Amino acid sequence: MNPKISVCHIVSGDLWAGAEVMCYNLLKGLKEHENLSLAAIVLNEGQLAFSLRELGIPVTVLAETDLSIGNIYRKMKRFIDSSGIQIVHSHRYKENILSYFATRNRKGIIRISTQHGMPELVKGMKSLRSRMISALNSIVLCRYFYRIVVVSRDIGGLLEKEFGFPNEKIIVIHNGVNIPPAHSKKKDDLFVIGSAGRLVPVKDYPLMVEVAREICKKIHGVRFELAGEGPEKKILEGLIEKYGLKDSFRLRGFLPDLSEFYRELDLYLNTSRHEGLPMSILEAMAHGVPVVATDVGGVREIVTEGIEGSLVQDRDPAKIAAKCIRFIQNRDVLIRASTAARGKIEEQYSIGRMAQAYDELYRNAIGVGNNY
Repeated sequence: MNPKISVCHIVSGDLWAGAEVMCYNLLKGLKEHENLSLAAIVLNEGQLAFSLRELGIPVTVLAETDLSIGNIYRKMKRFIDSSGIQIVHSHRYKENILSYFATRNRKGIIRISTQHGMPELVKGMKSLRSRMISALNSIVLCRYFYRIVVVSRDIGGLLEKEFGFPNEKIIVIHNGVNIPPAHSKKKDDLFVIGSAGRLVPVKDYPLMVEVAREICKKIHGVRFELAGEGPEKKILEGLIEKYGLKDSFRLRGFLPDLSEFYRELDLYLNTSRHEGLPMSILEAMAHGVPVVATDVGGVREIVTEGIEGSLVQDRDPAKIAAKCIRFIQNRDVLIRASTAARGKIEEQYSIGRMAQAYDELYRNAIGVGNNY
């Protein structure tokens, strides 16, 4: 029997958002692979660290709220050196840079990164710092990492075209999600449209409120649900009040388990300005919820127009509302899209399928045996 491959994931864990959920799902899937020995370094104590411990994954928390970046680097280096780690798999910028510096003097180490999305724009003094970190991250990934995994073909193309990443280092592995047991749809007359994510500018949830306004002008018996927390909460509350939507638009706040939330939905609405491969859309589809989404990022790799839902080419609230109304008013269309949505996730986006692809990547990396 071949010896186990020792892999350590490095992830922030400051939020329970797309990257953290994907990392949890991946480690949950990889735990079933007997050829792998798994560990995780998490930079914040929180939901991710707790959930990984429940899986039985050894977790080392190097809390960035308590430790300087220098102390995190030294402790990370000491842990990796003493644990016989062969592959370091990092997620996002800070983790990539720490991963490189903590392992740069260790021969034979293999570095892999997952790119979950593209940089979010920031303003003011933070912009210069963000650009410097982004530039350093690009240099480190291009020169010293074995592979950069992208969660959508769209991200891979952007990394090549806009950041000069070499094609041979990029590999596409789509995210995977848990497939819940099939369940019967509710039978009341209320039609529920929902979305879930961080309340930040890139998600453009004010557009969701505008869409709700358009729909509620024309149709009664529709409720909107939005799960998540973030800095734009007050803006959304103001818009809901302004448009008289308090009885039909609910802000649900942070929900640690979204399964019940998805089961309540008839239609999922995504209004993002950009996406990698959104976990929330995958999770909604796994629950048999059709999707109406802005045609951005990797969304078209999940949703096929007229099959699992609809894509909207621009950001006109009236046009998005019209796509939603088609599903509200045509139950046969809704049911067909629901069946197609769940079927696509079962076939192409399961945790098992994702984990198998990463397992093969790890084994290929060890087989190549180069020092990066």
